[in-house]
Amino acid sequence: MARAGAASVPGRHHPPHDYPPYRSSHFRHPLRPLVPVRDPEAVELSGPAFGVTDVGPSDRDLTAGHTGEPLGERITVTGRVLDRAGRPVRGQLVEVWQANASGRYAHRLDRHPAPLDPNFTGCGRCLTDDDGGYAFTTVRPGAYPWRNHTNAWRPAHIHFSLFGTAFGQRLVTQMYFPGDPLLPHDPVIRSVTDRAARERLVAAYDPARSVPERSLGYRWDIVLDGPCATWTEDGGDR
Repeated sequence: MARAGAASVPGRHHPPHDYPPYRSSHFRHPLRPLVPVRDPEAVELSGPAFGVTDVGPSDRDLTAGHTGEPLGERITVTGRVLDRAGRPVRGQLVEVWQANASGRYAHRLDRHPAPLDPNFTGCGRCLTDDDGGYAFTTVRPGAYPWRNHTNAWRPAHIHFSLFGTAFGQRLVTQMYFPGDPLLPHDPVIRSVTDRAARERLVAAYDPARSVPERSLGYRWDIVLDGPCATWTEDGGDR
């Protein structure tokens, strides 16, 4: 179950905003006191909106909608979105984005000299069902260099975004893969100083979730709040 939270604060395991091994965190955290929003409802009036008719069943399959099949190891990622009491969170918008199997994002700012895949754009979305469940079909993303330190490579990961009931409630986190040799060397996941919390950011291989002759299955649950809430990012890397 993906649940994380800072060892220096009782019941929390979130990393400090300025974590020196993750160099860009120095430039990404607020240096001044936060400004409270006086009228939260007014903020939501200008935010994006969506309804159940805006999200179709094909949106959850990142391998579909192109002229050919994407390259790479096809996987199925499923799980449940839960509250602090373990109750399902229904109708939750879950979005994902990721690099392709070569470790490159379909984004103009990604200059990693790995090949782009014309049959993979790397983003998808779905709504949780009555049991809080979600499911995505995609390909396992590749590692990529990111120049944080000498010979720095980010481990394979999938970004997750959850919108709650309003845009201002949006949470962003990352899911990692079991057995990845890059995990002990990655300052992003290492910034979560609690070992158990880090382990809960790693999906579990689950053969019961695999699709015969098509994809390997992984299970990753997300807990939204409480002392065991899934670790979420204030900004994220990309």
